[in-house]
Amino acid sequence: MHKRIFAALQASRADYTEIRLERHEATRVVYRGPHLETTDVLTDVGGIVRALYCGGGGWGIATFNDLTDLPRRVEQATQCARAIRRDGECIELAPVPVAQARITVNLPRDFRGVSLAEKKELTARYNDLIRAYDPRIQDTHVTYADSFTQITYANSQGTYIEEERPLVTVSLVAIARQDGDVQQAHESWSRPAGFEAALGLEEKALTVARRAVDLLSARPVEGGRYTVVLNPRLAGVFAHEAFGHLSEADFVYDNPQAREMMVLGRRFGPAILTIADDGSLPGQRGTHPYDDEGTPTGRTDLVKNGILVGRLHSRETAARMGESPTGNARATGYRYPPLVRMTNTFIEAGQTSFQDMIRDIDRGIYACDAYGGQTALENFSFSAGYAYMIRHGEIAELIRDVVLSGNLFTTLAHVEAVGDDFEWLGGGNCGKGPGGGLPVGIGAPHLRISDVIIGGR
Repeated sequence: MHKRIFAALQASRADYTEIRLERHEATRVVYRGPHLETTDVLTDVGGIVRALYCGGGGWGIATFNDLTDLPRRVEQATQCARAIRRDGECIELAPVPVAQARITVNLPRDFRGVSLAEKKELTARYNDLIRAYDPRIQDTHVTYADSFTQITYANSQGTYIEEERPLVTVSLVAIARQDGDVQQAHESWSRPAGFEAALGLEEKALTVARRAVDLLSARPVEGGRYTVVLNPRLAGVFAHEAFGHLSEADFVYDNPQAREMMVLGRRFGPAILTIADDGSLPGQRGTHPYDDEGTPTGRTDLVKNGILVGRLHSRETAARMGESPTGNARATGYRYPPLVRMTNTFIEAGQTSFQDMIRDIDRGIYACDAYGGQTALENFSFSAGYAYMIRHGEIAELIRDVVLSGNLFTTLAHVEAVGDDFEWLGGGNCGKGPGGGLPVGIGAPHLRISDVIIGGR
């Protein structure tokens, strides 16, 4: 395959050409309530050619499932690139080192050798634990999923990379009902690992069931302004959703308002706040040694000691903005070109213990986890999965329907303490553009923020 790929690249009439081939194997088992809803076994093979023509053209793309005639696919992409009529300068790509690499994984228990029956049995066990916890558990949604993707990437500048990408995920959802009131709780766990990572999650299943039932008796929060402590999961989601997307250079470059806001050197928060993205960290969902343009990944500081110092780039956006590629060009699959995407985004640990963080809060909120949220440039809104009142420096009663909203820059400026208890969370899928979500990692310690707007009764 190596010789065939480079023969096709050498025959290209484009100024720059790249080929990415994928073989993707996946299994999914889903229980909803007492019923087995889905069992999927998928094998997908295909590729994409991207060709760049500078003589008044642009990017041309050809995707395919038949890998036997790569020269023809290269020619198709080249013809697409030449058909484009662009005014102005040629698209440029920032230089990156030529790479030759083969990245393999050693899975303690390769899920490709585990029977579908065993995967179904594990999923059913977690589902049964949740359903049996309390009669008020009216519904469940429990998913086991694994995937193994083999990537081959090469470009006309000489880079050639082969990489294996495993991923295993367990998602647990409990829905409780009482007197017309419905409450939901969820947990998920996901790692680039083998089947062993899906085992031993019984306590998580019970936690989900317990929380859904407890939320039935929790009172809704009273709306207002509070000092809020975010648990690591919600703090990580906040960093990803509210700030991380604003740091993606394609968005910044194409949006004049974002360019005005995201000026390097601008102070965004106190000196205790550092936010970074790192695609090279071992064991995380967003980790790969190289991105989908063959650029090495690594740590990129976005906010350093409260100051905006960096952003995330592809080779194209780096060249446009006169900055360095960061290894953040990621593709959702062979049907799509790479876009600037986060990898593992995190808030760096501080020096404040959790007890010290809440000690002097007379009336505040401890907000935990997230059901997602919305962002519009610098404005955000997030729903906490659950929360507690903080009263006189102590965690008090469980509350619900906690929605945090506000202006990102004002909120970051009100960060008062960063916890010393950093942890990596299970992560999730980040959607952007066509093709669905990509695995990303999130990490954070506890975070204390003053004067946060909380929606409620």
